[in-house]
Amino acid sequence: MKQLRKIFLSADIEGVCGISHWDEASPSKPDYAYFARQMTREVAAACQGAIDGGIAEVLVRDAHHGARNLDPSGLPRGARALRGWTNDPYMMVSGLDASFDGVFFTGYHSCAGSDANPLAHTMTTSVSLLSINGQAASESVIHCLAAASMKVPVLLVTGDEGLCESVRAINPRIHTVAVNRGMGDATLSLFHPDEATERIREAAKAAVAAASIDPQAFQYPMPDRFDVEVTYRKHADAARNSYYPGARKTGPHSVLFETADYYEALRFMHFCAW
Repeated sequence: MKQLRKIFLSADIEGVCGISHWDEASPSKPDYAYFARQMTREVAAACQGAIDGGIAEVLVRDAHHGARNLDPSGLPRGARALRGWTNDPYMMVSGLDASFDGVFFTGYHSCAGSDANPLAHTMTTSVSLLSINGQAASESVIHCLAAASMKVPVLLVTGDEGLCESVRAINPRIHTVAVNRGMGDATLSLFHPDEATERIREAAKAAVAAASIDPQAFQYPMPDRFDVEVTYRKHADAARNSYYPGARKTGPHSVLFETADYYEALRFMHFCAW
């Protein structure tokens, strides 16, 4: 059994309990304040579950919009917040390194091209589809692979039901908590917000306990090569981004970048899909 000490948590908002409209994810809109509080509550629940499980330190990466959504005073002692963008290719997991014993993702959502969440997107709404090795990739996939490149296991993912199903299909050992189900341009909350936070806290504690026994079982599978194809809503974006070194157009709206180095894949996405 391994004693886990440090957890990295990346927090988004489009997968928190009850969210269903872009206005609820936009800091300039009056609907946003409640969902920023729910985002903080779900992050705090995951942090507390980890701490209850014996974790001494949680680094929380605020990873939505301007990266200044969370109320740090709402987090438990033992959690630190990284707010604002560092502008490096690790994007939503900037601050993560090999010293961490595991990664949590909270409030995450299904990918562009999915109907599992009315707020489904990948990185930016200007991208209509982003695929890695021929498979549609969510922000969770992109950043789970970043963790895998550092050999840091992924322990917990929370968000919409479609995302959680896709995570379990890749590695069923990863703990998930689905809080919403997409229904056309609507979402159905699967729990009361209080129950959602309770379930997240319980899942975080259980994930830490399970990973303490066999951390390798939580490793996200890492391919040998990465064919990253981005399809843009506007053909002009494909024309511009096709000039990224090593990239080439595959159609009027699409650009492909191929590499065996995942950091280079992240760098391409940082400049061409972010």
